[in-house]
Amino acid sequence: MKLDILVIAAHPDDAELGAGGAIAKSVSQGKKVGVLDLTRGEMGTRGTVETRKKEAARSADILGLSARDNVGLPDGFIANTRDFQMEIIPYIRKYQPDVVLANAVSDRHPDHGKASGLVSDSCFLSGLKALQTSLGDDVQSHWRPHAVYHFIQDRYIKPDFIVDVSEFWNVKMEAIRAYETQFYTGKDDKGPVTPISSPDFIHALEARGREYGRLIHAKYGEGFTAERVVGIDGFSALI
Repeated sequence: MKLDILVIAAHPDDAELGAGGAIAKSVSQGKKVGVLDLTRGEMGTRGTVETRKKEAARSADILGLSARDNVGLPDGFIANTRDFQMEIIPYIRKYQPDVVLANAVSDRHPDHGKASGLVSDSCFLSGLKALQTSLGDDVQSHWRPHAVYHFIQDRYIKPDFIVDVSEFWNVKMEAIRAYETQFYTGKDDKGPVTPISSPDFIHALEARGREYGRLIHAKYGEGFTAERVVGIDGFSALI
């Protein structure tokens, strides 16, 4: 299955937190969007691998994803190595995305910044014809996405561009609430407190969305950074 957009993120829920609105908006525009989670989130304080898997599947249904896979790299120990690159490249060649969205280039969780570089390099290497990979019994064709963009997570980063997600903010939040072991949902919660489990985290997430939205005269926005200059097809794209 060829995808228009593939989100490759360190942990289940990273894609929703950083780009859930843009994902939902792209799906509404007829784009085929998939998510590739690099780890199963097994080092998380709350929940289990099994609950995270179920929550990720529920979120995928809410967002309307065409595919969701998990590489199974070790949570907390992501590194930009040849072995890990060779785990990711077959998925890039399998889905042949035009655009890849990846983790923030730097962030509070060290996996995020490390995954950012790992995904960028894997996308480049995936385009090398001499590098052979297989899927089952079939040798894969080389494929390089047209662009890699990075969503912004916990730490503030000045975005290179912002997507207006005002009409899809509720879908984003519903997808986030699917991870009920991880985030505050309004229910009675007796689990251990983490940086993302309190109401304050959800309030901060909304404030960030409103902040980025205000910069583009919208209610909510999601910010992204680009690895290269973004071209536009005339000034009408800026209006």
